[in-house]
Parts: sequence; structure tokens; C-alpha cells
Amino acid sequence: QVQLVESGGGLVQAGGSLRLSCAASGRTFSVYTMGWFRQAPGKEREFVSGISRSHITYYADSVKGRFTVSRDNTKNTGYLQMVSLQPEDTAVYYCVATDWTAGIPRSPSVYNYWGQGTQVTVSS
Repeated sequence: QVQLVESGGGLVQAGGSLRLSCAASGRTFSVYTMGWFRQAPGKEREFVSGISRSHITYYADSVKGRFTVSRDNTKNTGYLQMVSLQPEDTAVYYCVATDWTAGIPRSPSVYNYWGQGTQVTVSS
């Protein structure tokens, strides 16, 4: 098993930047595909980005070109760098991990492990 703890959320003005971190503990982090989901009030949980064990990445169209996902297996930490933030990016952001290794799944049901979430609020 792996435990995930997000940090780095906060309040930022439109056009600003934030970097989210996801600290993993437990089983070796490097064996997991990891990613990020978000959920805005009244909306379904939405896939944002994922990164495979071999550092292949995938992004939702809504964040492509603005968000960058990365991981440092030596530190058991994943990251989501967000730039050019917009009010529609406001949501609780969740770090996730899965044993699934055939590509980067976009369905939340495939992800075995979830962090507690961190709030990102973008003001206009």
C-alpha cells in the first residue's frame, strides 16, 4: 500500500501559478502510475494529468500547455506545476496512484490510492 499527502494548494489570482506536491509513503512509489484529479463544487471528479512509471505523461485538454506533471522517485514525491491559472481551475485537487501500468487511466475507479485533497482557489 501507499499513503499520499498533498500540499501546495492555496488562493491565487487569475494568471498566477501554484505547484502542488504529493508525498508518498509505504510501498515503493516508483512502481505506481500516479496522477491528479480535481473536483469543483457541484461537479464530478475530473482527470487532470497522469505520469507513468517511465515518466510518460498525459493531460486533460483543459490543462494542456498550462500544467506540468512530474515525479521524483528518489524523493517519493509527485508534482503538478500549474501556470496561467483561471477561475475555472478552482477545485479540490487530489493526488492518486494505481498499480495499473498499461497506459495512464483516466477513470477514477482505476486508482487504488487517493490523498486527502488540497484546495486551489483562483480569483478573477
